Amino acid sequence: MRRFLDEDLSGAEFRECDLSRTRMVGVVMQDAEIDGLVTGLVVNGVDVMPYVEAELDRRHPVRLLMRSDRPEDLLEAWRRLRDDWAATVERVRSMPDGSEHRSVDGEWSTVETLRHLVFVHDSWARRCVLGRTEPFTSLGLGPADVMDREPELDPSARPSLDEVLAVREAQASEVQQWLAAATPDLLERVAPVPGDDRWPPYARGRTVRRCLGTVLEEEWAHHGFCVRDLDRISRQDPPAP
Repeated sequence: MRRFLDEDLSGAEFRECDLSRTRMVGVVMQDAEIDGLVTGLVVNGVDVMPYVEAELDRRHPVRLLMRSDRPEDLLEAWRRLRDDWAATVERVRSMPDGSEHRSVDGEWSTVETLRHLVFVHDSWARRCVLGRTEPFTSLGLGPADVMDREPELDPSARPSLDEVLAVREAQASEVQQWLAAATPDLLERVAPVPGDDRWPPYARGRTVRRCLGTVLEEEWAHHGFCVRDLDRISRQDPPAP
């Protein structure tokens, strides 16, 4: 266990770090920001996560649909997520040229975020929910170690917004058609993950519902990250008088 005593960590950035079971005692934390998988967070003796989750549900009612086990609710959640992305794409198109490729604080740009969701679809929807074995889409963007191990993925790809959107549209149709015909029994079956060693290897044994949940969560979470960064870009580039 690493122990920090009387350290000045102001302005520090922790990225892709596992802070599970971290204890902070007598700390000063002002104007801090936490994004990630956070559960059981206790602040001054209060478990704050139920309040955070309730507020997120209030702001984003689609989350309630995403947690449902009813196919019709999941289909409605998918439609709302797609509508949110469509509105955000239109916002990007209205911004100065090149905004879709701008990165904020080292995060993915809008195009890179959409490329990651192409990869998520290939991984969790096509392979795990549908059980298909087509090659990964070359412009998909995954973690660095996956980009190295999956030969179809092209780390040097620099697609345009429209090129990524064309792939996304075809993928979205696959999910929507599948959900329109899904049944509760189908959702509870073991996911038909192909028996090869392709990504994601740890999906075997999970239910179809759980794999689909990963797709929905990724769509929702990365849309939020994208909107957050577009807001920052807009603040950096105020409209001309």
